[in-house]
Amino acid sequence: MALVEIKDVNKHYHKGGQTIKPLDGVSLDIDAGEFISLMGASGTGKSTLLNVIASIDRPDSGSIKIDGVEIADLSRTRLARWRAANIGYIFQTHNLIPVLTAYENVEMPLLLLPMGRAERRRRIEVALSAVDLLDRAEHYPRQMSGGQEQRAGIARAIVANPKVVVADEPTGDLDPETSEQILTLLKRLNQELDTTLLMVTHDAEAATIADRQFKLVDGKLVEQGVAVS
Repeated sequence: MALVEIKDVNKHYHKGGQTIKPLDGVSLDIDAGEFISLMGASGTGKSTLLNVIASIDRPDSGSIKIDGVEIADLSRTRLARWRAANIGYIFQTHNLIPVLTAYENVEMPLLLLPMGRAERRRRIEVALSAVDLLDRAEHYPRQMSGGQEQRAGIARAIVANPKVVVADEPTGDLDPETSEQILTLLKRLNQELDTTLLMVTHDAEAATIADRQFKLVDGKLVEQGVAVS
């Protein structure tokens, strides 16, 4: 059984008298430890798909199961706890809290989980070490480069050891050299930690680091290719 099972998912919006359907019967199975990339023109629904998988938004119809759990069946309270324990989210613009250190930003997801201070510290240090940022633990975002901020965001996404990590244009605001470093880091986390990753990107070259590449076209998911070993 796939870790992520997406079956016939639909999502639509009404705008200016028009109905926009970014997701039109989307189905996709993702195995544990798999790295998936998703491309598509602006406004085609890439972020919408990430958000319904991450349970930030709900589909109008269809089914999304993660590790056998139908997330649409969870109450709002249970969903928040489930998301904190099972989903990591990497944002394009880091979304770090400026008044918190890297350590405190990475700690945020763990505060929603039943966990003692010592275990939180252990997990934070492991996550910061995984992204080579332990020496910046007490630095604030303003004291870090863009690449370091993004690495702190990645550490925050993986600190709870989630079942799935989704990344929305994780290199979109970075220069080419830093972008390559972040993509290398994501691939390393996927391979060494067996992290299941779904990455949205506008960069066709970046997409090729994934095991499988897809494109959203008119609300439909089209497979583009498979990584060459």
